[in-house]
Amino acid sequence: MWNVLLSFSGLVALIQLLFLPFFPESPPYLLLQKEDKAGCLKAMKQLWGEGNYHTEFDDLMKEKSITKGTKIMNVLEVLRERSVYPQLCTMLLLLLSLQLCGLKIFQTANLQESIIPYVSLGVSISELISIIFCSSIIDRFGRRMLLCGGYLLMALILVLLETSLLLSDQFLWLRYCSVVLIFLFIIAYGIGP
Repeated sequence: MWNVLLSFSGLVALIQLLFLPFFPESPPYLLLQKEDKAGCLKAMKQLWGEGNYHTEFDDLMKEKSITKGTKIMNVLEVLRERSVYPQLCTMLLLLLSLQLCGLKIFQTANLQESIIPYVSLGVSISELISIIFCSSIIDRFGRRMLLCGGYLLMALILVLLETSLLLSDQFLWLRYCSVVLIFLFIIAYGIGP
């Protein structure tokens, strides 16, 4: 039944694609990039119902005046911009390592095949927890604190994970600790970086 489980995310994406044309554009996008004031107010009314949105509109107008001289770059322009190469390389390496390390860790931990579906479910639940938790604390602590703390926590978890994988042949219970550490790593990644 794995094919059904994997196709479920495709079904959700298809539903989103079908209903997306019926939703209005983002009001900031309409005002800041398209310069469509009437469309912006119309989108606000569609999204939030009837009401007076002059305060929100004025905030968007202030943002527009601040960013008036700023050039909006597309993806190719960002990739050509040398000043963002360190950040792009860091993100690329991090994302690649996340994609490649999961399979190797589960193989190294020698988990029973009957447990692997539950581990996959646990990974998804960890991602959900991190999304919910991050969205509730980001305004309180700020992005910089979450980034620094997240990277430090991830580094500590990776050290513990490597240790548990090295000792998993001697202590069988460390295999399960490895799985818990993977969940914690995903949560730390989702909350921080």
